[in-house]
Amino acid sequence: MKYLITGVSGFVGEHLIEYLFKEYPDANIVGTDMYPMKLDSLDKDIQKKIEFHQGSLLDNEFVFDLVKKAKADYVVHLASYSSVAQSWQKPVECFRNNVSIFLNLLGAIKNAKGDARILSIGSSEEYGVVDEKDLPLTEKSPFNPISPYAVARVSQEQLSQIYVKGYNLQIVCTRSFNHIGPRQTDRFVVSSLAKQVIEAKSGKRGKITCGNLDIIRDFIDVRDVVRAYDLLLHKGKISEVYNICSGEGHKLLDVLNMLQKEADTNIPIEQDPKLVRPADNPMIIGSPRKIEKALGFKRAYTLSQSIKDILSYWQNKLTK
Repeated sequence: MKYLITGVSGFVGEHLIEYLFKEYPDANIVGTDMYPMKLDSLDKDIQKKIEFHQGSLLDNEFVFDLVKKAKADYVVHLASYSSVAQSWQKPVECFRNNVSIFLNLLGAIKNAKGDARILSIGSSEEYGVVDEKDLPLTEKSPFNPISPYAVARVSQEQLSQIYVKGYNLQIVCTRSFNHIGPRQTDRFVVSSLAKQVIEAKSGKRGKITCGNLDIIRDFIDVRDVVRAYDLLLHKGKISEVYNICSGEGHKLLDVLNMLQKEADTNIPIEQDPKLVRPADNPMIIGSPRKIEKALGFKRAYTLSQSIKDILSYWQNKLTK
């Protein structure tokens, strides 16, 4: 059983590798990233098992050579500009990158004439702004992207359908909602808030700065996400799209309050206009019914447990 994972050095990639080796000790994993492999949180023995190739997926020659050598049974495409905020700062770069690297990867797999099952990672941002009466979002909900990042994700999903129908590639798609968990960078909101809470508790800061805390999001733990991804790789229906979500909506202010309560702090909050996006979805809540009913998936981590583990991660990291 051989996996090819793009964007392997990222938050999800690290957790996915950890899960795969736990479930399949004899698995072969080929990872690629444009940056050096950063999997320091993993056991040294696990790191040694990974065949890593550094390079850019924008480099067609690199991608074709990688796919040809890997001969993977399963491909997980995690590589992307994954930050909505970053896509507002660099809209052209974000769109071109996310669409082009996906096309290069599919082109290489098609050229290799393999029969790998491919997981195309999409986003809840594809749904855009919806009326509260239309929640929770199902896979039949219409697209309404409102950021450069979201438009690129819609394009990726539609390209997946074209390559399934036109070239017989075996692609399963996700629309993944906000995932959280230990080891996530503080570029993402829950991890950023958790880091600030720990810093404030130790006296390193006197206030918590944030963007819009009134928005409501559906948070799912990354450890549930990677389990869902592997399930879809093995049992997901080709060309189908699956929400990866909890089915619960939480206001960011409530999440911050949970973080403060768990850490036993009560730090003042201040909104930073620079952290407020030009356009933002006020409420995103998904329905996990399809993956639950079709594949029997059930999440194992509550938001409360995720918060405890995220705080513990930052406590350990900041006190080293």
